[in-house]
Amino acid sequence: MQETKISLETHVSKARVLIEALPYMRRFDGKTFVIKYGGHAMVDEALKKSFAQDVILLRQVGINPVVVHGGGPQINQTMKQMGLQPQMIDGLRVTDKETVNVVEMVLAGKVNKDIVNLINLNGGRAAGLSGKDGHTILARKRPPRRKAQTSAEQIEELVDLGWVGDVERIDTTLLEMFKNSDIIPVVAPVGVDRKGETYNINADAVAGKVAAALTAEKLILLTDVPGVLDHNKQLISRLEANEATRLIKEGVIAGGMIPKVETCLSAQRGGVQAAHIIDGRIEHALLLEIFTDQGIGTILR
Repeated sequence: MQETKISLETHVSKARVLIEALPYMRRFDGKTFVIKYGGHAMVDEALKKSFAQDVILLRQVGINPVVVHGGGPQINQTMKQMGLQPQMIDGLRVTDKETVNVVEMVLAGKVNKDIVNLINLNGGRAAGLSGKDGHTILARKRPPRRKAQTSAEQIEELVDLGWVGDVERIDTTLLEMFKNSDIIPVVAPVGVDRKGETYNINADAVAGKVAAALTAEKLILLTDVPGVLDHNKQLISRLEANEATRLIKEGVIAGGMIPKVETCLSAQRGGVQAAHIIDGRIEHALLLEIFTDQGIGTILR
């Protein structure tokens, strides 16, 4: 009898979860979510499966997910296998002609198709593309930047990162076509300039620009941290734009979190309704953030 009671309580608990999710499903029906997929969620097998299941469920309930992915560790591994030494400056990859060829091969080839295959194997339908397809991502070369040296004189060195680009424009034609189908687009952050040159672009930045171009309801960045933390290292569940700017100036938001927050703020200025920074190390992180009252990460409004 006790076992039956426990089993019944478990089923009731599952029903309550569905009831909690129902208003969100109604609210977001027909809306576009741009999801930046990266970090540990791309490596751990259980997390990879849960991510695929999450985006498939989003599509099934009427949401239009667009996946933009990274792949830095995979690029590094392939370069080393080819006898090339990855070089980073201030967190940015120095990308010579040989390196950009590897980047395109790994991102638009191996990683992109692995994610497509993952979604397909779990019951969804996905198609991969890079910025070259349909001129989706028009890029421009990132100008040389100054890098402070560690010498006593603190001499600044002008550094050219090579074939590293910024997004100039997003052409949404292909992405809009997917919107009217059951196919989930998976985008590799490789762009092309007006002369046909290929550029490696930061995946967070691409996701933000794609979200703005599509006037997405949400931009969601999967990371390897809980979200934005306050000065006591506690999660900030909700963050206003002016508060985020203040925390950056005060150094509370620092390091790699700064460009993520700035990407979110830029996307919102471009028309995105809300941006989320969530912990991709948690199974079904997307569903927990979107379809529960509390969420698990930081939402910027």
